[in-house]
Amino acid sequence: MSILDSVERTDNGYLVNSTDWNEEIAAALFAEEGIEPTDRHWDIVKYVREETLGGSEPNERGIMKAMGKIWGEKVSSKLMYEMFPEMPSKQGLKIGGCPQSTRKGGY
Repeated sequence: MSILDSVERTDNGYLVNSTDWNEEIAAALFAEEGIEPTDRHWDIVKYVREETLGGSEPNERGIMKAMGKIWGEKVSSKLMYEMFPEMPSKQGLKIGGCPQSTRKGGY
């Protein structure tokens, strides 16, 4: 039995209750998404989670700018999609235990 079986999820795999989230759940979601997380992956997931739970849903540009400040370098869209192939904001929200995005575009 996976830890993901212990939490309620939507048909698309997002947590129903963001309060069910913890790093163990996130690690299982990374595995389910086929992503081997690095510290930078965690930076993005934690940023997206904080922003979303604070009432603001970050888009790709916002994530790139924020990570540029944290990492001290210019962050490219190419890098973001290498890290999160299905769209950084959407996979970041999913792994971060946030509600599914209703946004269509990246910018």
